[in-house]
Amino acid sequence: MSTEDSANQEEIVQPETVAPVVEPAVAAPSEGGGLLNSILGLKESNPKVFFGGIAGIAVLILVFAISGGDEKPAITGPVLKDLAIGQKYTLKSANAYDASATVRLVSTPGAIAAYDDTEEADRNGACQHLAQGTPVTVLEFADAYGKQKSYSKVRIEDGSCKGNEGWALSIDVQ
Repeated sequence: MSTEDSANQEEIVQPETVAPVVEPAVAAPSEGGGLLNSILGLKESNPKVFFGGIAGIAVLILVFAISGGDEKPAITGPVLKDLAIGQKYTLKSANAYDASATVRLVSTPGAIAAYDDTEEADRNGACQHLAQGTPVTVLEFADAYGKQKSYSKVRIEDGSCKGNEGWALSIDVQ
C-alpha cells in the first residue's frame, strides 16, 4: 500500500455519532423519603422500639454533654502566702492588673474595709497609698473574719516613707 492509499482509507472511515447525554437538573429525593417512611412505619407497628430508640439517643447525647475531659484548667488567683515576722517582702495589689495601682496602708487592721477615699485629701495623704513593688518588713499579724493572718503590720523599707508603719491586707504582701 502506498501513502496515498492509506490516506484515502482514513478519509473513508466515518466517525460514529454519539447521542448527547442530558442529566436531570434536580435529583429525585427517593432515598430520604424511604428512610423517613420506615421510621414512621416503625412508630406505627412497634412504638416501644421507636420510643426506646429515641430515649437511647437522648441518653447518649446527655452522657456526651455531661462527661467532659479530665483535664480541667486550674483556677489561679491571688494566694495568701505563709508570711513570717521579720521577713522582707514587697507590696503587690492582688486584685489589680494595672501596674500603677497602689496598695493602701491604714492605721488599724480593720479600717481597710471601712475607708472611703473619695476626698482628695484621703487619696494624697502621706504614706497611705504606696506603689506596687515597695519593699516592706512584716512586723505582726491580725486575724479577721475567721481567718488567721488576714492583716499584716508592715514597715516601709525604701522611698520617702521609709520607716513608717501601717497595716495592709496580707494578700497584698508578697
